[in-house]
Amino acid sequence: MPLRLEQQEESSLLSLEGMIDIACAAELKQLLIEALSGAKEVRVSLGKASGLDVTAVQLLWAAAREAKASGLEFALAGTMPEPVLKALGSAGFHEFPVSAGIS
Repeated sequence: MPLRLEQQEESSLLSLEGMIDIACAAELKQLLIEALSGAKEVRVSLGKASGLDVTAVQLLWAAAREAKASGLEFALAGTMPEPVLKALGSAGFHEFPVSAGIS
């Protein structure tokens, strides 16, 4: 399963695995909505992602913007593979919030 959401009372961790593209966009959107509605802190682990298409990057960026507007913390967690960093950079998102500690 390429997408997995783990929720606790104060935080949510969304783990993405493999290629995250238009094929899983609806599921990613739904899990981001659940994560944002159920926690004060949302972390997205991309350590096992092999790549992101523009749809996935747009959904992550929209979630980060929504979190900020709602007063929630939102960050990409842990080490990111080079293809993921390139996808974010190619889309122009050089200032994506990143936190350490989860890979």
